[in-house]
Order: sequence, then C-alpha cells, then structure tokens
Amino acid sequence: MDLLGAHVSIAGGIFNAPERGVKSGCRVIQFFTQNANRWLGKIPTKDDAALFRQNFAASGLHEAISHDIYLINLAAAPGEGRDKSLESFAQEMQRCAALGINKIVMHPGAHNGDGEAIGIRRICEAFDELFQRVPQYTGLVLLENTAGQGTYLGYNFEQLKQIMEGTAFKDRFGVCIDTCHAFAAGYPITDRDGYLRTMEEVDRTIGLSRVGCLHLNDSKKGLGCKVDRHEHIGAGMLGLEPFRFILNDPALAAAPKIIETPKGDNDEMDEINLKALRALIAP
Repeated sequence: MDLLGAHVSIAGGIFNAPERGVKSGCRVIQFFTQNANRWLGKIPTKDDAALFRQNFAASGLHEAISHDIYLINLAAAPGEGRDKSLESFAQEMQRCAALGINKIVMHPGAHNGDGEAIGIRRICEAFDELFQRVPQYTGLVLLENTAGQGTYLGYNFEQLKQIMEGTAFKDRFGVCIDTCHAFAAGYPITDRDGYLRTMEEVDRTIGLSRVGCLHLNDSKKGLGCKVDRHEHIGAGMLGLEPFRFILNDPALAAAPKIIETPKGDNDEMDEINLKALRALIAP
C-alpha cells in the first residue's frame, strides 16, 4: 500500500477529517487541529475525541498527522511572542494526546536577527520545557526543513540535527522533508545524482530511518530561490522526476507522503495530484 495523502480541512469538526481524506483518495492525512489563524484553540471534548478515533478507525486510513499552526515561533526571544508560542504548542500536544495522534510536524522558527546559534538554542530550550510540561503526549515532533526565507531556521539538515541533539529529549524527534522547501533552499533534487547526494546528506546528519513524513510539493520558484511557494505536482520547477525518485526509494517506503498543493475552489485537485503521484510508482 502506498502511503500517499493530503492536508485536509477540519471544517465542521475535527472528526470530519478522516472522511474528507478518504473521499480525496488518501491513505494518510494531515491537518491542523485548530483554527490556524488563532494562537489558541480548544482541547477536544471526550465525545469529539472519541468520534475522531472512531471515524479514523473506520476509515481504513493508515495514519493521521498533525501540523502545528504557522504563528508559532519557538526561536523567538523571551517576551509575548515566545510565551504565546509555548502555550500554543503545549495545547497542540494536548490535543494530539487526546486524539491519539503520534506525530506533530512543525517549522522550527525564525531567529529574527538574533543569530542562528541563539535561535537554535531557544528552540532546544523550548522543547525541553514542552516535553516536561505535557507528558501525556508520548509521540514524536517532526522538524520540517524550510526554504530559508528571511531568518527562518532549518533550511539545511545539519540545523535540524543540531536541534534534535541540543535537547534532553533526543529520541522524541524525527524530520519531515518538504520537496519544495528543499529545492528552494538549494538542494538540487531534480536529477538523480542531486537527489542521491541530498539523501546521503539526510542519512549522514539525521538518519533516513528518522524521516517520519514527507511533504510532496512542486515549487513555483527555482532552485535556491529561498521562496516557499507550492505548486501542483509536475506543474512547477521541480517537474515529475524528484517525486518518481522518492516514491520508488525503498529507504522512504514506510514514511507517509503528504501533498500540500493548492486546493482551488474545492478538494478535487487533491485527487488529481495524488493520481499524478501514483502514476510514478514503478509496478
């Protein structure tokens, strides 16, 4: 079974997410567990959490993954922004514990001019606090590579390694590799040699076994642009080959692969993009 899926909406209730995924042809799903435009959300009621678990079990989906909201910046300096980020991520962990979700994908954050070493230290300190604060969440945090726009951290795999190794909870981390972000950050994954060199770097720094998820997104912009703009599969600067490499790479076979491509007016584009990816899987 391929582990392809999409980021789906939770409109009307988080318990609706599994059905939306099935309708789009997903075998795995990712979603925000709260309104992504607000700092804080609600912890699911016991009834809502039970209904989500029931619907997920009935769906036949392989896995459900959370993505934290983009407002969160664990690399921020002490102050209101950092306090809100810590509280919001703690709530995310609480919701995932209630829902039975074992992976949270997150963007490491931006140092806002204070320097990369300081930003990485702040992220490590944040996680040391968060894992102690929310012990009921026993799953993984998947650090997502970024495009390197502005002062965002995590644009190379060495930085993700530094975060993982700089905490007291090294075994609570994995990584999420986003194809658009990697390409925008300068990784030349459009040809086989460049793809293999990139995967060798992942294996050397982090270990391919710690790739807990991939985001399969084409890129509107070119190699090394440092701009995070997703495009439909095969319609951007990446083309189809990087996705063919990933989908036929035995080292990544067990990792869920999620599209975050443009939705348009409805979710039918998810079906189209997933179909394009499945056509690349070797028989």
